[in-house]
Amino acid sequence: MQHLKEPITKDKKGKVSIGKAFKTIIWPRRNLVFVGLILIVIRSLAGLILPWQSKVLLDEVVPNNNFDQLKILIIVVLCAILVQAVTSFLLTRILSVQAQYLISELRAQVQKKVLSLPISFFDNTKSGALVSRIMSDVEGVRNLIGTGLVQLVGGTITAIVSLVILINLNPWMTLFVFLPISIFGFVALKAFKFIRPIFRTRGKINAEVKGRLTETLAGVRVIKAFNAEEQENIVFEKGVDKLYQNVKKSLTATALMTSSSTFLIGVATTGIMGIGGYYMMQGEMTTGEFLFFTLILGFMIAPIVQMSNIGSQLTEALAGLDRTEELMNKAAEEDNEERNIELRNVKGEINFTDVSFSYEEGKEVLHDINFKVPAGSVTALVGSSGSGKSTIAGLSATFLNPKSGLITIDDQDMSKVKLASYRKNLGVVLQDEFLFEGTIKENILFPRPNASEEELQNAVKAAYVNEFTDRFDKGLDTLIGERGVKLSGGQRQRLAIARAILANPRILILDEATSSLDTESEALIQKSLSELIKDRTTIVIAHRLSTIKKADQILVIESGKIAERGTHEELIQAQGRYFDLYTYQSKI
Repeated sequence: MQHLKEPITKDKKGKVSIGKAFKTIIWPRRNLVFVGLILIVIRSLAGLILPWQSKVLLDEVVPNNNFDQLKILIIVVLCAILVQAVTSFLLTRILSVQAQYLISELRAQVQKKVLSLPISFFDNTKSGALVSRIMSDVEGVRNLIGTGLVQLVGGTITAIVSLVILINLNPWMTLFVFLPISIFGFVALKAFKFIRPIFRTRGKINAEVKGRLTETLAGVRVIKAFNAEEQENIVFEKGVDKLYQNVKKSLTATALMTSSSTFLIGVATTGIMGIGGYYMMQGEMTTGEFLFFTLILGFMIAPIVQMSNIGSQLTEALAGLDRTEELMNKAAEEDNEERNIELRNVKGEINFTDVSFSYEEGKEVLHDINFKVPAGSVTALVGSSGSGKSTIAGLSATFLNPKSGLITIDDQDMSKVKLASYRKNLGVVLQDEFLFEGTIKENILFPRPNASEEELQNAVKAAYVNEFTDRFDKGLDTLIGERGVKLSGGQRQRLAIARAILANPRILILDEATSSLDTESEALIQKSLSELIKDRTTIVIAHRLSTIKKADQILVIESGKIAERGTHEELIQAQGRYFDLYTYQSKI
């Protein structure tokens, strides 16, 4: 798609350039826009027939009692009305539909861009805010390619043609009208400059309010459990009031334009009545000419008044483009030119050399981490909460990048490896595993939608998912609700493990994979995990130390450093931190 492939140029204030917006959005659709302009010109010319024929009616047909000419006049006017109706339908059908298609294209492109951004971006951005930016910010763009822009250009053409006719009819009356209209144009331009930043801010406020609302709905059980409904109501009310204050500002500016146009046009109309009345009494203007002048004046003024409304729409569209471009200009994970190594035949040996990491400048979470995970082996990470275990797992999954040091996969620098070639060999089972709304079957098939029925059933049996789905009326076709709310914690975890088994990865990261399971379920899962990790490079984060006795190596992480390392037996004999943790858990 051409329109947003290249970043849209911005001016010094960070606004999208209208010239670049024209080049990237409108110009690729110039044929449709040109057709729209032709249709609107035809519609406008057809609209001039009625006032022209009204003059003929009063000055020629009625005074001469010419019934034959009256019939012709009526037929001409009816044909003009038919042309107006047909061109209006075609304008909507061609341009409005194309505008909606553009919106759908833009939404798809923005969503694609968002998914390409690094995990750190999502850690700092509310999902609800992103939904707003993907769905709402692009909507105003319909006015760039839809009837809005065409009406603006077509209205300008109509106003110019009408002005020429008016000057030919009576230049002095035209000059009198032109003065208040010029004042209105000046006021409108000033108002548009004031409105654009308001629309831009409105997009941000909208995103914040929707983001909070999404969180509220997702966490409704927590809210009710802590009787915090009133607290959430107050937060939301503050957000919508902030939005209201923003809308009030833009409405004030719009009202100023509307009222000024009403007043100035009223002044012009009153003046025309006086001047026109004088000319008719002097015999210098016929009644038909006066009516013709008045109607044509309406054709000149109407587009100008309409431009204030269309101008607001175009201003809103450009403000939405400003915010959309903020996303489109962000660097994607794969945009790094140094990532040019394509992994093939992955064995799965991971090596950390002097790796340090910090989420915030000057606050290191990991300090000079060194360890090796041989291909096909199991490495367990244990330690107290906040020690850095999940950060190591995130670095191993390429969700994070080290601030210093080197991580390699099969002796290849991970920072230079194409992410897709690594992640297709990666499987992850998280502590709070995410499930999509849909059926159990759809969630298991998520990593490999085209897997065979036999592969699906093998994964189901290996993770003991059938142990509970056999009790459901619809089995694997049972709907699980949003985030799997209709399943227990243990059932969700087994479903996630089945998904990982089906993915058949070379490298596996298990983050508290058995934390949500009861004793019976854990025993079942331990069997399935034994099958899952066989011949795979596995990194396990575990609080239940009984689950990692058979790990090839155990790393005890404390305060971002490796405090101890060894097998279960070696660490027990050392009677250090691991010994303390293990004996403490054994007593519970």
